[in-house]
Amino acid sequence: MLEKLLQWDRDAFIYLNSLGLEDYDVFWSIATNFSTWIPLFLLFIYLVFKEYTKKEALWVIGTVILTLAVVAMLTGITKEIVARLRPNNTEEINTLIRILKSPTGYSFFSGHASSSFSITTSVFLFLRHRFKWSWLFFIWPITFAVSRIYLGVHYPIDLIVGAAVGVFFAILFYRIYQRKFVVSE
Repeated sequence: MLEKLLQWDRDAFIYLNSLGLEDYDVFWSIATNFSTWIPLFLLFIYLVFKEYTKKEALWVIGTVILTLAVVAMLTGITKEIVARLRPNNTEEINTLIRILKSPTGYSFFSGHASSSFSITTSVFLFLRHRFKWSWLFFIWPITFAVSRIYLGVHYPIDLIVGAAVGVFFAILFYRIYQRKFVVSE
């Protein structure tokens, strides 16, 4: 069963990666950089400080940062334990795919997906009752994660698991925050 799943993952990756067009290479190369999204992070911080008192906002931001730190640590540990080669480093398929970046670290699970979904889900949970449009924040992690397939550095399962880990820990830390600091929201 695991072998079938991994074969599906390779086949889906090859198919999705092959959909890439040279005209969009620059866009996806820019979209995959964390620094590209700094204006969004600043917006998140602004909105949190706009909607919460200064003290509460600092606790909210601290919770988001703690969530991100735990997710980043878990991602790094998991990558070393699983030691799954990235598609661009896998000899069986690297001649069949488009490669725009060539990182040498391991693939499972995606740090881009786990970190972006942890940040976004955390901010969404804190702001969803205050901004009806806050679900639009998820455009960022989806774009960020998809860029990794386009660039040839992550399989779909890497992204799915990374996103799930990010969402899980964001919900967990949000609930802890609610129990410790909020009487009712």
